[in-house]
Amino acid sequence: MRKLIATVFNYSLDGLLADEGTEFWKFCFDLPENRQPDDPAHLDFLQSAYAHVMGRTAYEGIAEGMTTATDHPFSGILTAGRKVVFSRSLKTADWANTTIAAGDTAEEIDKLRLGGDGHIVVWGGVSLWRSLMRLDLIDELRLSMFPYIAGEGTRLFDGVPQSYQLDLVSSTASGSGVVYLRYRRHR
Repeated sequence: MRKLIATVFNYSLDGLLADEGTEFWKFCFDLPENRQPDDPAHLDFLQSAYAHVMGRTAYEGIAEGMTTATDHPFSGILTAGRKVVFSRSLKTADWANTTIAAGDTAEEIDKLRLGGDGHIVVWGGVSLWRSLMRLDLIDELRLSMFPYIAGEGTRLFDGVPQSYQLDLVSSTASGSGVVYLRYRRHR
């Protein structure tokens, strides 16, 4: 069965996501690892994914960015990769290799998990992450913690189960102070 791995980028020490237009957003995208994310291990992780899962808002933003910035290291990987958008309002998806999942979230995830090994990358958005946590479907959480106290932004973990134990798999720090955390869901 394929693992569902949620990826969380641009996360502050005070538990906030970098919302577009904030000082934290600017800080994140001024760092070298966000301007040119070319870590070979991370690119391999994305390339080897069975599918890339997104909510509608995340899909629209990522699709726009990756189809216009074709020189971005993720662009070719995501354009060629299988993408599944969870949305009840989106009727068409023009980005290559994209399907829309409008049914029951748990059933749709179960369909993606069947049939082999490997992993499924969850890119977001926040509503999708929260829904997957409430349904206890996330197997692993990969979080990029930035050395920044944001004070403003979106709280990722609002509205999720009160008890959600994780086991640390690894932690590594970049030269600019970003800590990459990998947690496995404790079962």
